[in-house]
Amino acid sequence: MPDQSILVVEDEQNLVAALKVSLEREGYQVYFSHDGISGLETARSVKPDLLILDVMLPSLDGFELCRMIRRESEVPILFLTAKGEEIDRVVGLELGADDYVTKPFSMRELIARVRGILRRSLITQTQTSNPHTARHMTLGRLEIDLDSHSAALAGETLYLKPKEFDLLAFLVANRGIAFSREQLLEHVWEYDYMGESRTVDVHVRWLREKIQSDDGLPPRIITIRGIGYRLD
Repeated sequence: MPDQSILVVEDEQNLVAALKVSLEREGYQVYFSHDGISGLETARSVKPDLLILDVMLPSLDGFELCRMIRRESEVPILFLTAKGEEIDRVVGLELGADDYVTKPFSMRELIARVRGILRRSLITQTQTSNPHTARHMTLGRLEIDLDSHSAALAGETLYLKPKEFDLLAFLVANRGIAFSREQLLEHVWEYDYMGESRTVDVHVRWLREKIQSDDGLPPRIITIRGIGYRLD
């Protein structure tokens, strides 16, 4: 059973009760806060391995709470949102969230997202702490160091969100191979396709803006019609 802690910041009491049962059944140590301000205080004191934040919170909404936490910590963040518009999901990702789940959701889906985020976080921590796991990849003017979780293009540091880095590293490691959106969700986000392929499109768009230059030189993320994406 996992020996990891999760802080849930959620003001809906019925959902809090359900999350408590489901997450503790998986072996996680779970803390709860019911508003944004107490959530920030609890995050600072317990230093959880994962934050689950509702977007609509009393005193301090989830987006602002995420923004404040990102100034202090790289702890993984999963958003819970009842809003269906794409703009709300994109805002959460741009603020540094690692994933989101739209209400209503199944506990099976949530647990799958939680497991995936924590597994990736643990791998990253292990690579960072172990000098023997350093790996370096290059593609044209692009350099990726998995050990330091850093990337550079033509010697200039690329400032990538966690999932942008994961996606870029996966594509570089599998250069020349086309992947569907569903496959990218499975390999990079590590959960089965659940109708959220737009997440992949958003991250690909962000990466293109950062790695593709006007001169047309590699690397380039190519859209394969009817399939998905390939990095050349």
